[in-house]
Amino acid sequence: MGLDIWSPFAEGQTPQAYEAGQLIYLQDTEATQFYYILSGSVKCFISSEGGDERTLTIHRKGDLIGEASFFDGQARVSSAVALGRCELVAIGRERLTSVFSSHPQLAVSMLEYLARTVRLLSEHVDHMSFLGAEQRIARQLLSLDTGSSVLSCTHEELGRAVGVSRVTVSRALGEFSRRGWIKTGYRSITISNPAALKDFYFDQK
Repeated sequence: MGLDIWSPFAEGQTPQAYEAGQLIYLQDTEATQFYYILSGSVKCFISSEGGDERTLTIHRKGDLIGEASFFDGQARVSSAVALGRCELVAIGRERLTSVFSSHPQLAVSMLEYLARTVRLLSEHVDHMSFLGAEQRIARQLLSLDTGSSVLSCTHEELGRAVGVSRVTVSRALGEFSRRGWIKTGYRSITISNPAALKDFYFDQK
């Protein structure tokens, strides 16, 4: 699915700008709209009653966020925060109806996108339950790789995303680096051998 498939949602609309760390929507609130990311990246995460946070995924330019809760009419199951300066277009019921009327093919694409979202969430739950720590970390690295191979994330962020400690993340990344699969830098990880990382993840499933 191309990055520009959702561009009709932005036609004639004024985007909203968000700065790094600014909350876009909050877990357990009403979902009256969803968003199309014009630029930048957004982290979607869930929070426990005790304040623990777990990253679900990182969304980038061309993605939709918040659409699942918007369509099922229930409270949002996650929160979203800007990772850097980004621009988003908010889409409500009226705008959605207008775009679907002029671009009916997008309705099928939306169903496919929603189905993929459900699949990813289901896989996230399954893998968190049954995979070992190193495999969960490998899977998270692969899920964050959108083609550039250079990931902007910290050990703490990876740990929150997969439910392990920073020490465990550091140990796993050290092993991946020793094997030549990744290179680590300041707040960044470069995937040198994604095929090997993928083989490791699938071999351990």
